[in-house]
Amino acid sequence: MKNNIEIEKQNKGSFDKFLNAIEKIGNKLPHPFMLFLYLTLILIAISFVLGTMNASVVHPNTGETVTVNNLLSKDGIRYILGNTLTNFTGFAPLGLVLTMMLGIGLTERVGLFSALMTKAITKTPKRIVSFMVIFIGILGNIASDAAFVVIPPLAALIFLSLGRHPLAGLAAGLAGAGIGFTANILIAGTDALLSGITTEVAKSINETMVVSPLDNWFFMSASTFLLALIGAFVTDKIVEPRLGTYKGDKTADLHDLSPIENRALRNTGIAALLFIAALLTLMFIPNSPLLNDDGTILRSPFLSGIIPILLAFFLVTGITYGVSIKKIAKLEDVPNIMAESIRDLSGYIVLIFIIGQFIGYFNWTNIATWMAVNLASILEAINLTNVFAIVLFTLLVAILSLFIISGSALWSLVAPIFVPTFMLLDYHPAFVQLAYRVGESSTNMITPLNPYFAIILGFMLAYNKKAGIGTLMSLMIPYTIVFLIAWIILMLVFVFFNIPIGPGIHYFLN
Repeated sequence: MKNNIEIEKQNKGSFDKFLNAIEKIGNKLPHPFMLFLYLTLILIAISFVLGTMNASVVHPNTGETVTVNNLLSKDGIRYILGNTLTNFTGFAPLGLVLTMMLGIGLTERVGLFSALMTKAITKTPKRIVSFMVIFIGILGNIASDAAFVVIPPLAALIFLSLGRHPLAGLAAGLAGAGIGFTANILIAGTDALLSGITTEVAKSINETMVVSPLDNWFFMSASTFLLALIGAFVTDKIVEPRLGTYKGDKTADLHDLSPIENRALRNTGIAALLFIAALLTLMFIPNSPLLNDDGTILRSPFLSGIIPILLAFFLVTGITYGVSIKKIAKLEDVPNIMAESIRDLSGYIVLIFIIGQFIGYFNWTNIATWMAVNLASILEAINLTNVFAIVLFTLLVAILSLFIISGSALWSLVAPIFVPTFMLLDYHPAFVQLAYRVGESSTNMITPLNPYFAIILGFMLAYNKKAGIGTLMSLMIPYTIVFLIAWIILMLVFVFFNIPIGPGIHYFLN
């Protein structure tokens, strides 16, 4: 018994040291804005060195010689001065995210998302509660970070009301909202943000390449159901048995929606159905402006214009719910609520300014192409050009995600290197983006650097006064491991059976 206690203390000590090391290293990283500022300065220095060395490569697609441009040359300084504004305002993700948040922010602030989640979970049969909690958690990323503060505590109350351990419910909700953040059966802000960055980077290899917010849709839709299934298994068979019986003094205080909220949801549902019916009618009329000239939907105006269509959908449903619940009393309230949503993005807008400069400079210098050709040559030389190179990339991203929490910041950092590299190996940039999303999402809830760690710990303390970082880590690590393995397997299934990852999009280019 004594030996067992000593081993347990030793393991706990090692685990604490591991957590402390991650926290110490992560805390030394600068603010993302400063990080990209430093990277931009380093990029300028590298371009000067490579430019003076006349570094060049032969473009494998065009056969032309591509020379690295020096940002400190006369042309480089002219580029910097002449493109600072366009690198910012022309950065594709900026318009996409701002547009999406006009609609999503409205629906979130009038309470529509919270009401939908409460309605769905409270009406779920007991035997599939774990599945539904994780499923709703994954769908919750349509409301972006709001899901982190709405779903986990709500799930804890659901479990407590059923006589189950509330921390198991909290863990399940967090697994869906956090680890499953990138998956969804709906097109979310994440799709718009990442696809915009991918498009910007991919143009360094192919100027006509466009990655749409829909290009990962099939894979992420399948992921939603897979993660909900295996997440329910982890909750019921691993996490909850380890927690045992809840012996705290908390009781469930979960109420059904009020009559006015139910009426508002009914009205919103009718409005959503009418919108979808009108959209379908417009799509199937002769010579529909939403379809290609040949009458197909692939690469049609409908897909390329999905962002304004989604904006219209969120505005219709959000305004309907807000008016029904009396949170929107007059038309002037709508733009005011939308303005509040945009104000919440002020930090993101500041970050995008420097990211736009970094990627703009990176593309202008041709360093992306130079690195990609050389890295692709190395992979070919060691015969690592198959899909397992993508798997290694996914694992690398999973590690980096422990230290760089912002998904857009990390993608902006690795995309300029790996997207061109894998494009030269004939992988579609949307597939590289997909592999990134799997790695980044899998580990973002097991790092103390996550800004929502403190909030989740606060929720946990309501049920366990001794809960700490180690408690939360131990709850989430099983989901992280199982989700990452299952996701990689699913990714390989899509590759080996040549299943499209989005409308008309496969893992390869040619």
